[in-house]
Amino acid sequence: MKSAPIVCSLACLLLFFAVLGTASAQKDKEDEPTAVLNFLIVKEDNGKPVRNAAVIMHPVSNHGKQGRGGLELKTDSNGKTSFDGIPYGKLRVQVLASGFQTFGEDYEVNQGKMEFVVKLKRPQGQYSIYDDHPGDKKDEKKDDKAPPPAAAKPQ
Repeated sequence: MKSAPIVCSLACLLLFFAVLGTASAQKDKEDEPTAVLNFLIVKEDNGKPVRNAAVIMHPVSNHGKQGRGGLELKTDSNGKTSFDGIPYGKLRVQVLASGFQTFGEDYEVNQGKMEFVVKLKRPQGQYSIYDDHPGDKKDEKKDDKAPPPAAAKPQ
């Protein structure tokens, strides 16, 4: 049987190219530059650190779509956290902390070391038309209602 060595050689050759392709794909990932990101999370009103805040990072495509996966870090007692090994590109950062508004922003990671200071705000009260609001003019009558539709006449 002369075809068996040919088939075996062909299978080995295909296996070699498959392994070579996988190795080059892995090498490309390893050659991508990565960054060290340092975060400082503070209160907006007094600048004091927010401990145990969740800093969540997601990769973002060029079209603005959030990628799969992600990474969650927690701040220490000084409001700091960091991560080494974030690939260059767009990154969506969200910060969640009990008693504060959620923070979210997209950043372009394009340097070897980047520092971020996030100032968290306290929750705002709901707006009510029944409350007095400084800056609103009380004498102005707001015409926010559309005129009533004309009554239909029976035919």
